[in-house]
Amino acid sequence: MASSARGVTRVLILADAPVLRRGLVSMINETAGMQSVGSPGELRRALTLVETARPDAVVVELGSGRAATLNACRDLRRRYPRVTIVALGTSEDPAVVNEALAAGVRGYLMINTSPTLLGWSILAARAGRTVVDPQIRRVEPSATPAAKPFAPEVPLTRRESDVLDELIQGQSNRQIGRNLFISEDTVKSHVKAILRKLGARDRAHAVSLVLSSRNPGCTCGAHSLAAAEI
Repeated sequence: MASSARGVTRVLILADAPVLRRGLVSMINETAGMQSVGSPGELRRALTLVETARPDAVVVELGSGRAATLNACRDLRRRYPRVTIVALGTSEDPAVVNEALAAGVRGYLMINTSPTLLGWSILAARAGRTVVDPQIRRVEPSATPAAKPFAPEVPLTRRESDVLDELIQGQSNRQIGRNLFISEDTVKSHVKAILRKLGARDRAHAVSLVLSSRNPGCTCGAHSLAAAEI
């Protein structure tokens, strides 16, 4: 399936609840470079719509009918291997996440995800990455020893640590400022200091370093879409 013209990522929404469908459509359409191309309420309509709407990605809700939805994901993956699938779920159970990934899902996010994280996850999944919400541990606590806290050679200040936590959640500079009650310019200064202390190339690299230290060997995590905001 060919990529969308003019760099626009075409996204199909598959969710049961009308309110959730409308919310996801708005989130996609308000994300730069993305466009919603349909939101079927039934699984059997989804595969037909994929053929006609030709999306680059499909966002699916893993609700009460998870088994049937994952079967549809397997079918979709088999018939349209270039279409990226990102799932939104309510379960933080690693077994559920792994089941979704085994069905061909490239990204698994909590259903209350932010527009920024959803947009980044779609792009990252299309680029071949496996994306898992940073709230979710991909390994059982008893299976591996607890990871040591990430400790840069030059310690972060308390406020820098607060900003880094917001970056991990995929927040933009503007939203970080709102959440921490500081100006956007101050956020930018903190981000620059964080990158310098971590030896990171950009925001995404900084988040990757932290998440990798927390979950060795795991490719999960969230990065900000707006690396250019620095």
